[in-house]
Amino acid sequence: MRLEDFDFELPPELIAKYPLKERHMARLMVLNRKERSIKHDIFWNLPLYLEEGDLLVFNDTKVIPARLYGEKPTGGKVEVLLTDHVKDNLWYALVGGKNIKEGLSVQIAQDFRVKLLKHISEGKFLVELLSQDPIKALYTYGHIPIPPYLEREEEHIDRVYYQTVFAQKEGSVAAPTASLHFSEELLNRLDEYGIRKAFITLHVSYGTFKPIKVSDIRAHKVDEEYMEVPEETVELIKKVKQEGKKVVAVGTTVVRALETKPFSPFSGKTDLYIYPGYTFKVVDAMITNFHLPRSSLLLLVSAFAGREFILSAYQIAIKERYRFYSYGDGMLIL
Repeated sequence: MRLEDFDFELPPELIAKYPLKERHMARLMVLNRKERSIKHDIFWNLPLYLEEGDLLVFNDTKVIPARLYGEKPTGGKVEVLLTDHVKDNLWYALVGGKNIKEGLSVQIAQDFRVKLLKHISEGKFLVELLSQDPIKALYTYGHIPIPPYLEREEEHIDRVYYQTVFAQKEGSVAAPTASLHFSEELLNRLDEYGIRKAFITLHVSYGTFKPIKVSDIRAHKVDEEYMEVPEETVELIKKVKQEGKKVVAVGTTVVRALETKPFSPFSGKTDLYIYPGYTFKVVDAMITNFHLPRSSLLLLVSAFAGREFILSAYQIAIKERYRFYSYGDGMLIL
């Protein structure tokens, strides 16, 4: 398949610029792969489409304020966007400004600097965060790196809503957006219906947004991201499978984590790239947002539900004025 086969035209006004006040009031498109049917509902009614004993698997990563604004010793402005944690206080980062080179020290605040240790590729550096408590410094001086298609600066609302209610493990530069629809009230409602939940961790990197630049989709590569699938999650998945119930991945990050080493605990890097032709081994159903055209995320969803079915669903979503992308509506694929 060619990249052009995964294109669609989206009216700009359908890109959700802000989140809904009530997370669970987002619209939910329900796709049934077997019946080739489509229903329209809201996330609050998600339990009605699942069975007692089904398992929802979430990503408990936490978005950090990874966008930093600082100055060179000469006073020139510099923007640093942390993209991937390496170890300790070392990160990969995209650095913007004039005459940016190795060895440069960027002053973020009186007690916080970023040193550019090594040039990796165009605009990308290995950097060191220099502060008594770098994570605390990030939360004090950093900005949430909301997606560029929102075409606005970070606002206070993003500190709350561009984060899942169960976010725990710091390390992401983008939210696992399918999980943004889950409020505490909806999680409690799922419990009442006997729907189980488990967690993995995958720290979403800037590579998630990396555009595909080749026409032959097989030639694309996704960047590595750090992930953890704990033993208790694997054991629960096995139990659910044995009982004939569904494993529902909440988001593409969860799909990639569970499919990297099927039915095995794992911690490390994954560069699993899922596109049409892939055989799913763990995931029975999926909750996901509406993705950008020509993106690796759209390819993953097309691999799960079929390209034609997904693109027809997207056309219906456009006609029905669904809200798209990170703060938009979502779909359940059964």
